[in-house]
Amino acid sequence: MVYLDYAANTPVDRQVLDLYYETTLKYFANPNSFHILGQEAKKIIDDCTKNIAKNLNVLKEEIIYTSGATEANNLAIKGICERYKNYGKHIILSSLEHNSIIASASVMQELGFEVDLLPISKEGLVEIDTLKKMLRPDTILVSICAVDSEIGLVQPIEEIAKLLKQYPHTYFHTDATQAIGKVKINYQDVDLITIAPHKFYGINGVGILIKKKDVSLKPLISGGKSTTVFRSGTPVTANVVATDKALSLAIQKQETRYKYVLKLNKQIINYISQYSKVHINNTSKSLPFTINFSIKGIKSIDFAKMLEEKNIYVSTKTSCCPLETPSKLIYALTQDKSLASTSIRVSLSHLTTENEIAEFLTAFDECYRKLETDGKI
Repeated sequence: MVYLDYAANTPVDRQVLDLYYETTLKYFANPNSFHILGQEAKKIIDDCTKNIAKNLNVLKEEIIYTSGATEANNLAIKGICERYKNYGKHIILSSLEHNSIIASASVMQELGFEVDLLPISKEGLVEIDTLKKMLRPDTILVSICAVDSEIGLVQPIEEIAKLLKQYPHTYFHTDATQAIGKVKINYQDVDLITIAPHKFYGINGVGILIKKKDVSLKPLISGGKSTTVFRSGTPVTANVVATDKALSLAIQKQETRYKYVLKLNKQIINYISQYSKVHINNTSKSLPFTINFSIKGIKSIDFAKMLEEKNIYVSTKTSCCPLETPSKLIYALTQDKSLASTSIRVSLSHLTTENEIAEFLTAFDECYRKLETDGKI
């Protein structure tokens, strides 16, 4: 088996899993309980939260634990809009956003908000001048992902944040789920940041929304006591401990992992670029962890299934999208529906071996040659 879908989900690191297991057995008490067992669990959460905050260069009080990135994105979009709707009802999103952001904005649109999509350049970047022209006195939220999930484009987050600081009633959110552990970005002037540990070898079922101290939100979930008033629910000690460990490892090993994956990236792109019907969708602004290409004339799902028959597992686009639809991200970049309908995403990891790459390239060649023989390309 060759797994090349790390952008969708990463396997939990053994160190993280072992720590999660140990914590679950030892610190099972409710952290909200007044007794000593509950307070021990609370102290573990507090200590780990301090360490997470240090690694992310934020305040401990700015961390909101959620069930994952989807909830964090929903809380950011809906929470800001509901809290600050008196300032305006205009939202700007990039054309590269995750479905959880698009869907959340659509809900707000039904409630009377206006949503505009920010186009990207030929290199795949948000252009500051274009964003500035789209800003209005009633713009209360701009959401632009730090790195998208299909092409791996790194957006100028620091520059965008600097611009938006000039607009006191415009809040800036970035979905950083594909950025953490891959690329260093200064989030100092960003108001809200979404993070998902399962993208950097943590566990599933936990996420983080960072909400800067001078920003408020209307909660989506109300009721029980938690680590913050902005998201009710019993804190899960093991989730926080595992997230702390996964984040620490991801940051410590980021540079080494990047260099290794870059080597694999070049090997794959150099090889598949030789095929006449292959179009590489990545740009110079893409991270090496994601390789996106189209095979002209062949539907994405068909080629992905051919690879799967050879135990090679890739994806056609972000996992939250319907299989048969064109990639909206590839279309936003290329303005070419045929490329968007035929795109394949290969996402790499430091766990990917040289032998796995060799297997993938062999399988790629066999599938491509079969399509040629069958007269399909």
